[in-house]
Amino acid sequence: MYKTAFIIFFVLFSAAVFLQGGNHRQITVEKIWDEEIFRPETIEKAKSMNDGLRYSLIEDETEINIYEYETDDFLETIFSTQNILHVEDDEPVKIDDYHFNDDETMLLIATETMPIYRRSRESVFYIWDIDAGELTLLVEGDKQRLATFSPCGSMIAFVRNNNIYVKDIASGEINAVTDDGVYNEIINGNTDWVYEEEFAFTQGFFWSPDSEKIAFYKFDESHVKEFVMMKYGELYPEEYRFKYPKAGEDNAIVTIHIYDFNTGETIPVDTGEEKDQYIPRIKWTKDPEKLSVQRMNRHQNRLEILLADAATGETELLYKEDNLYYIDITDDLTFLDDNEHFVITGEKDGFNHIYLYDMDGLLVRQITKGEWDVTGFLGIDPENEIIYYTSREESPFTNHLYSIGLNGKNKHRLSEEEGFNVPSFSKGHKFFINRNSTINTPPKYTIHRACGEPVKVRQDNQELDSLTNEFGYVPVEFFSFTTSEDIELNGWMIKPDDFDPEKEYPLLMYVYGGPGSQTVLDRWNAFNGAWFQMLTQKGYVVVSVDNRGTGSRGEEFKKMTYLRLGKYETIDQTEAAKYLASLDYVDSGRIGIFGWSYGGYLSTLCLAKGNDIFSMAIAIAPVTTWRFYDTIYTERFMRTPQENPDGYDDNSPINHVDSIIGDYLIVHGTADDNVHYQHTIEMADALIEADVDFEMMIYPDHNHSIMGGNARLHLYRLMTDFILRTL
Repeated sequence: MYKTAFIIFFVLFSAAVFLQGGNHRQITVEKIWDEEIFRPETIEKAKSMNDGLRYSLIEDETEINIYEYETDDFLETIFSTQNILHVEDDEPVKIDDYHFNDDETMLLIATETMPIYRRSRESVFYIWDIDAGELTLLVEGDKQRLATFSPCGSMIAFVRNNNIYVKDIASGEINAVTDDGVYNEIINGNTDWVYEEEFAFTQGFFWSPDSEKIAFYKFDESHVKEFVMMKYGELYPEEYRFKYPKAGEDNAIVTIHIYDFNTGETIPVDTGEEKDQYIPRIKWTKDPEKLSVQRMNRHQNRLEILLADAATGETELLYKEDNLYYIDITDDLTFLDDNEHFVITGEKDGFNHIYLYDMDGLLVRQITKGEWDVTGFLGIDPENEIIYYTSREESPFTNHLYSIGLNGKNKHRLSEEEGFNVPSFSKGHKFFINRNSTINTPPKYTIHRACGEPVKVRQDNQELDSLTNEFGYVPVEFFSFTTSEDIELNGWMIKPDDFDPEKEYPLLMYVYGGPGSQTVLDRWNAFNGAWFQMLTQKGYVVVSVDNRGTGSRGEEFKKMTYLRLGKYETIDQTEAAKYLASLDYVDSGRIGIFGWSYGGYLSTLCLAKGNDIFSMAIAIAPVTTWRFYDTIYTERFMRTPQENPDGYDDNSPINHVDSIIGDYLIVHGTADDNVHYQHTIEMADALIEADVDFEMMIYPDHNHSIMGGNARLHLYRLMTDFILRTL
């Protein structure tokens, strides 16, 4: 009898757990981060072929297959690692990336790739001769970086140990373009840490269109101060030292050079006498004798484009732009095939738009106009003189594809699906593959003709969509409110499935809030989105609000935090919390805030400066003083500490620990090369000296993402437990 009763109780209890929260399965951190059942399917490394009618992609991590845009029919497998490349366990090597040469007769295949920092990688590269069916190793020995075919297809340039090398494919001969590269001293052909992180590129060499020259970056970082991180796991931990220029400190001296294969000479490019400056981009024009060089002052509010003579290195000014605040660097500079014009984007009228100039640097016309931002320049169809771009014209939440004539006329919206669209065009702009999602629907990949006409659904993530229904995802709702300063702010909210407006619920706010960023987008959020849904199943309301300083609302809204990072963002997040607390269904005594990186900076500031409204905060890898962060990012928004000491100190959380009275969890990885572990150590020291209680978790040898191994699962279980205990 006892056994029967126990079984009945167990079945009923299990059913109750299963059905809790609206007759749906329960989301857990294990399902999110261990099983990863909410990860959407994607299309891996899809690339257009030259004819613009076919595309290639990686499948099963071991094959490169060719498909037709028009029908999406499979055509052929162009390369497979099956029975060709094997590692010690006899498993096929995974294809990490690939590149065709210009006539598509050869492939460069990256394998065994290891990350260095956020964007940099080193790999073992192979050359696959498609017609001959022959596979050869690019080079023996250490791994290589940035292997790139010459336009003529007969050579491959790559970087190893801070030097540039070129391999002649036919002869196998390898020659050094540079020989002075030394770790932590001289870098050739790739970028230093701060350029990689803040100017968002790593490749520092570029073939001329005729394959006769290579233009390259040289970084002299010998005088830049080192940052030291400890690597654990051994009897004696090892030091890892790398050059990291902090705000107000010395940057690397950056120079541009052109190597001529015909003469064997290296020509320095004249970038002016000032060495304390940035060169955020170089790019060949359509003329192989002309290299464009973008030059920017250290304050980053003046951008100049120089035209360099490839034979002499002499330069002349092509374009100049000044800004009261700062200028964002993009890859939107495009030289037209007529060799007489170029297109560039900028915020000259207060919003980001597309402009046409001639090669004398004279403005021909502003192509797009309106009180909305262009978010992506996707290229030009020169035959039909059509520009393709994405913008936030519909709303700051959505992203749509448009076409417009080079003359600024005949604008058309090409993306039919509502929400957030990320298109990728074929060569010749005949077709595009679009990734569309909304905040409530997973990504869908579709093929379209250039006019926007749909061809076929490539991947609809229907299984994930069904799974979210099975687990009882509740709709995310957008809202807006007006602050006491008459500023309208946008947000989203998720309520429990069994929401009762007569009840009071604890509230968790999610923040990032950094310059130009957005969390309030009509776009699918795979992992944090699943976790937020899990919290609603546990009875929480979850909200995110974009404060002043965030993007897609024009320059004035984005740049008003200039010289005062943290001040207005904290005011806005606090006002958002007070507005939400005024709602009948929010428990004003249980409002918490969570953020990562810049979001951790703001969540900490909110707990200190908004201690009358926030009772809890979680800060993951937070900046605790801008004095510890890098030159390019920090000075772009704050200038140097020497020029703006109050701006640095007035809103640094480390200076406001006395005001923290709520529950506080701070988390950091010891191998964070971006926001250094130092931020949390110094914050902890200040909290201890102020006799403020807090909780702290350290992830050994993990970087800024705290990803890999069991770390993410452990972290989100930790945060969930903290929320359940304190909120």
